[in-house]
Amino acid sequence: MALLQPVEGPGGLHGRRKLEVFDPATLERVGEIEVASAEDVWVALERARKAFEDWCLLSFRERGRYMLAARDVIVQRVDEIAETICQDTGKPRIEALTLEILGACDSLTYYAKNAERLLQDEKKSLHLMKNKKLVISYRPMGVIGIITPWNFPFLLSLNPAVQAMMAGNAVVLKPSEVTPFVGIALTQIFEAAGLPDGVFQVLTGDGSTGAALLEAGCDKISFTGSVRTGRKVAEACGMRLIPCTLELGGKDPMIVCDDAKLERAARGAVWGAFCNAGQICVSTERVYVTEKIAEPFIARVVELTRDLRQGPEVEGDVDVGAITFPPQLEVIESHIMDAIEKGAKVLTGGRRNPDYPGYFYEPTVLVGVNHDMKIMREETFGPILPIQVVRDEEEALRLANDTSYGLNANVWTRDRHKGKQIANQLKSGAVVVNDCMVTYGIAESPFGGVNASGIGRVNGEIGLKSYCHVQSVAMSRFVTKREYLRYPYSAKKLRFVRKVIDFLYRSRLGKLFGN
Repeated sequence: MALLQPVEGPGGLHGRRKLEVFDPATLERVGEIEVASAEDVWVALERARKAFEDWCLLSFRERGRYMLAARDVIVQRVDEIAETICQDTGKPRIEALTLEILGACDSLTYYAKNAERLLQDEKKSLHLMKNKKLVISYRPMGVIGIITPWNFPFLLSLNPAVQAMMAGNAVVLKPSEVTPFVGIALTQIFEAAGLPDGVFQVLTGDGSTGAALLEAGCDKISFTGSVRTGRKVAEACGMRLIPCTLELGGKDPMIVCDDAKLERAARGAVWGAFCNAGQICVSTERVYVTEKIAEPFIARVVELTRDLRQGPEVEGDVDVGAITFPPQLEVIESHIMDAIEKGAKVLTGGRRNPDYPGYFYEPTVLVGVNHDMKIMREETFGPILPIQVVRDEEEALRLANDTSYGLNANVWTRDRHKGKQIANQLKSGAVVVNDCMVTYGIAESPFGGVNASGIGRVNGEIGLKSYCHVQSVAMSRFVTKREYLRYPYSAKKLRFVRKVIDFLYRSRLGKLFGN
């Protein structure tokens, strides 16, 4: 958690600004960092452009060696990195290891070993111009600006950076001002891995630094964060006619069918809602359970929730950590207050945890909720689990789709075929059947949202190719002295073209050729 702190010096309060950082779980001071200026951003971009000239010429295997070296550095420094993540975010150490470090190591390994295969030239046979052949190539863009959030500062910074670099680009990363030391740790990791100077750079700072990066002249922007800021990023990129990938918020639904395995579904609801204190774009933010199994399901969810242990990290014996960004507590509390005023009932939790000085909100289960409440329509991003009882799966599906978001969802049923059918009817970029929150962690799976949840996809083949220009190269299979349909035109050529069109699209023989 970072607070803006002016710096005294030769320039007085007009000197370089700094960010003072505190551990959100203990409120202890972690340190301070400088805010990169617009000039700093411009210098970094120029440095990246120079580095790109050589980096893009390296083979995939050579680039991959640097990525694997970075992975090895992470493994060697795993405890140190985990400590940095925990101090910046206030999350339990096991979540720093499993959800951030393990995922980052997998990303480095996967793209280092598969980028060449995924980005190799594609040769296409043509259906009409049989005298031509088409080759589609994927060429690096140049310099990629990456702006990342505070909830998963390690994984969500490293993962897009790896894809961009393996595609042959240089990267300038602006991490969240709330969790800046994780970004600095990434710089140290790639330096230790021997990555060429300028290929990966980190600029710490606040919104002014991010705005400067948008203005500096990147060839693409990759942004992960709020819908409000995402709109501003899209507008800035539109003005400059550069592409952007936006991975934004969600209000992810969980549908519990009549035939769901009760224990598995209840445990999935609890973990899906409270992991990382609910600060995950793919967290379960609302549950629709059919009335047939609602009573035992809710009872088990409440029981499991009350068993959760919350507090600062103590050698793995903590389940739910702190709220990383203090203003998020105000959003959580306003959503809870609105729900209670409109008739919702708190079954457990419903308040800040009074046992600790840090920013902790108790894991909370709500019932009696409906779509007139903010808690069911706006992104809460906290450890809150609202449960709405519905008549049947059809009503659950209708309510699940009653949202401006569409990032992730999960469906619980013993019938996998029915689960797939329901999944395909959900207006969501990703759906999980009988599990939750795994879609981003599957390296092969493209991930992204619909509607207000974003534009474009990250991860997998589609995500990797999004960091490339697509180049089509048409080549002649054989070369003649002249092309018949070139100049000079004539009535004879006109009659010939008419006969070709008639043959292709009206004759029986033409239709046999697939026309």
